[in-house]
Amino acid sequence: MTTAHSNENSPLDVDINALTGGPANLAQYAGQAVLIVNVASKCGLTPQYNGLEKLQERYAERGFTVLGVPCNQFLGQEPGSAEEIAEFCSATYGVTFPMTEKVEVNGEGRHSLYERLVGFADAEGHSGDIRWNFEKFLIGRDGTVVARFSPQTEPEAAELVAAVEGQLA
Repeated sequence: MTTAHSNENSPLDVDINALTGGPANLAQYAGQAVLIVNVASKCGLTPQYNGLEKLQERYAERGFTVLGVPCNQFLGQEPGSAEEIAEFCSATYGVTFPMTEKVEVNGEGRHSLYERLVGFADAEGHSGDIRWNFEKFLIGRDGTVVARFSPQTEPEAAELVAAVEGQLA
């Protein structure tokens, strides 16, 4: 697959399905900044959907998207079907950003998307397994991981917004 970026190990080069079925076609985001977030509907951090949607609304026209990746590996906090997840996100938080199928982010069943993400360290030096729901990875316009943020980092935190803005046209 040929994409607009040069990094053949880019997370945007993996195959993953959309929440609603069919390929999510991550290659369509080549040349944009993408914030990949493992999400869950029944987590104490679930209100972060509000901030994620605000980022989406604020920066979408400048070549940015949030990509939500549902995961049920943390205390079963995303038990729903694809339809239930989509309805929850839309009805509760007005989510307009794309969502993928539910995947595993840790362990033997780790999706290849997360295989390409977990080696990148955050500002505190943490790399490896995803710690909890709402861990965030910023993919730069060149298709490489440029930043990792802990689950507790709010989407509208100054350091996250600055990192996003640094990747925009």
